[in-house]
Amino acid sequence: MRDVLPIFGIFGHHESGKTTLIEQLLPRLFAKGISVVVAKVHGSHLEVDTPGKDSHRLFEAGADVFMHGKTQGFLRKHTDGTAALASGLANLARRYDLVLVEGRRRARCEKIWLLGEGETGPPPEAADVLDVLPRNAGRAEAAWHILDGWLTRRWLRVPVYGCVPIGGDSSRMGTPKHLMETGGVTWLARTAELLAARTERVVIAGEGRGSEVCPRPEPLCGQGTRSGPEALSGAVYLSDVPDAAGPMAGLLAAMRWAPHVSWLVAACDLPNLSQGALRWLLSTRAPGLWATLPRLPADKGVEPLLAHYDLRARGVLEDLAARGRFSPSLLAEHPKVATPTPPAHLLSAWVNANSPADLGV
Repeated sequence: MRDVLPIFGIFGHHESGKTTLIEQLLPRLFAKGISVVVAKVHGSHLEVDTPGKDSHRLFEAGADVFMHGKTQGFLRKHTDGTAALASGLANLARRYDLVLVEGRRRARCEKIWLLGEGETGPPPEAADVLDVLPRNAGRAEAAWHILDGWLTRRWLRVPVYGCVPIGGDSSRMGTPKHLMETGGVTWLARTAELLAARTERVVIAGEGRGSEVCPRPEPLCGQGTRSGPEALSGAVYLSDVPDAAGPMAGLLAAMRWAPHVSWLVAACDLPNLSQGALRWLLSTRAPGLWATLPRLPADKGVEPLLAHYDLRARGVLEDLAARGRFSPSLLAEHPKVATPTPPAHLLSAWVNANSPADLGV
């Protein structure tokens, strides 16, 4: 997991210019739409509250303290050393595009080392150092060149899984769509086969009729294996989560089951689904982009069931579900979500079939 999360270190001894460099990098990152959290790692005791205030008294009594105001919030928590630091940075990386760690020695992450006055190199114990930057006028430009390329490579290193949501009986079609056949192959098997060619693993999410899901203990929302076509033999089967509805229930089941991957989602009622459409979706991946929900022409809105979701999209979907808003299309309102129109020669892949008339029968 450490090799795919965007956690980057700006390290150096005291007065080496770490904070100044981060201040110089932030405007460039924000201009590219990158959300950033800076984690300041200290080896000494922290004083971040005023002794005597209620919040300080509660912390000293042993409780973690969360304060929330109109324009800012603050969590002060007790830690138990490096293990808590690693898990804390990983949690931040699921909510931000980039975690910049400002530190001296601790925190295992790839980093640049800033030299202070009279220094010629980092200490022997410094690990994962990508480059050493002296204190000079070109330091900020050199750091940006390293960080910009590193972030793109790291973002694209995140594994991509495929998800096929399956649902109800489909009264208009007359049979569950995932059990429909073309050329002797079910739509479910065909969709899974196409996804398997582009992703590391395929998940079937939902409670579609005509198959049995073998339960698995919580919190993985149910997993099982079933016999069937070769394209489905290696798939994972997940039950819908109970706190959502519709396709979002299956999508959240997948995201909760594997929270450190991105998702290529394809419904099984897309008879013209193609490798070209899947390749195009994957080509939209970029730092700062949390999802690609293609916008279809003729005011048909966005299509969330042939789309790509970065791991950070989960938090937005969870918030929507908590408010009883179960349509993944609502994700299109988020500023970190792209809604491009697919190329004309690929558009037919987004045309779904809801009734026999859509199939020309």
